[in-house]
Amino acid sequence: MARPRTSPQPEVPGLAARRIAADILDGVLRRKIALDEQLSGKAAHPGLVGLADRDRALMRRLAATVLRRLGTLHHMLGGFLDKGFPSEAPRVETILLIGAAQILWLEVPDHAAVDLSVRLAQADRRAARYAGLINAVLRRVTQSKTAALANISTRDTPKWLVARWTKRYGAETARTIAAANGHEPALDLTVKYDAESWAERLRGRVLPTGTVRTIAHGAISLLPGFSEGAWWVQDAAASLPARLLGDVRGKAVADLCAAPGGKTAQLAFAGARVTAVDRSAARLNRLRENMARLALQAETVTADVLEWQPGSSQPESSNAGPFDAVLLDAPCSSTGTIRRHPDIPWLKSEADIVVLTSLQQRLLDRAVDLLKPGATLVYCVCSLEPEEAEDQITALLARDPRVTRAPVAAQEVCGRAEFLTADGDLRTLPPQLPDPDPRWGGLDGFYAARLTRKA
Repeated sequence: MARPRTSPQPEVPGLAARRIAADILDGVLRRKIALDEQLSGKAAHPGLVGLADRDRALMRRLAATVLRRLGTLHHMLGGFLDKGFPSEAPRVETILLIGAAQILWLEVPDHAAVDLSVRLAQADRRAARYAGLINAVLRRVTQSKTAALANISTRDTPKWLVARWTKRYGAETARTIAAANGHEPALDLTVKYDAESWAERLRGRVLPTGTVRTIAHGAISLLPGFSEGAWWVQDAAASLPARLLGDVRGKAVADLCAAPGGKTAQLAFAGARVTAVDRSAARLNRLRENMARLALQAETVTADVLEWQPGSSQPESSNAGPFDAVLLDAPCSSTGTIRRHPDIPWLKSEADIVVLTSLQQRLLDRAVDLLKPGATLVYCVCSLEPEEAEDQITALLARDPRVTRAPVAAQEVCGRAEFLTADGDLRTLPPQLPDPDPRWGGLDGFYAARLTRKA
């Protein structure tokens, strides 16, 4: 007699989200794959397709919290492990990081965090023998969490970054930058019209920059206004550089290294004839999709800016250059965006900055060549490092007599004089726009300089 078929046992709720978070963290910390690459696009984790929106949000928050608090977590867990993390079972370290992060910072009951961590271990061939150790260590974390949270310092930022920021901004500002990076940021939106009304609908607030800031729960695509194209996601600081070009109505503007497209949308909405150039076809395709949602127009070109000849690939183009204005958002170390991209400190090194500064120099020279006489260039980077920012402009002005600095006035950046350097360049820092509730405060670290090509 045949045995009756048994249905597979349903998976414990929340376990899949934690397993995928562990996979993604292993991708960042062991294989140096960027967090965003594993969350979307061709390289996205295959398990994401089957996750409900709620579990997807939990998975992302788990991974991001571990990356934001990695130094504190390693310090605390190391105190409970006489022999350190077992090298023959690397998953044990990841499971402990996720379990401790839930206990210390997420609204997860302690017993659930411990139990699900043990289950994760039991499902891994090499980690299974350490299930008892994981249970014991995480129970000690639950007993010590008050002391752990009271002793958080800059250890969540790599020493090389703390040293750099201390040298550039001073010890106190370096500490506040590191602290700001430890908080999950709110969602910033650039709206087309009626910011106050959209802030009310989205249960947010209007920042001094005009940005609508809200705390989103769930998929962004489900928020009011998304399908209508009423707004796009863009950090408050990232919305400032495009404004420095002034009135662009009817002007031919080149947006270089344009993806993901927030600045392209700004320029197009302001009435510019925009040519958006980026070397990544995939990123440029996402830009086109976003522009279609927003019902905005821009000419897009997939090309390396250093090799691009305006009009060569699209001779019928009306934006064949030279241009009335150029916006260059150059590739950089992105150390100003650690709030939103907590994997950056663990993926980048000082050696990367050296490589990037060489590229930025060549891109700047190319951008100047694309300007009409009397035209304006805005150079910007989401970096806190002077070699990628102020030093680049100093060097350009020294080697190219065709350009001169056009200082930015406070009224051009919403009256926020603290956003400007002594030379009149834009410089924002993560601790700025503070709020008693850290979820509502802060902004990305951005630098922008405005230059004019002499007539």
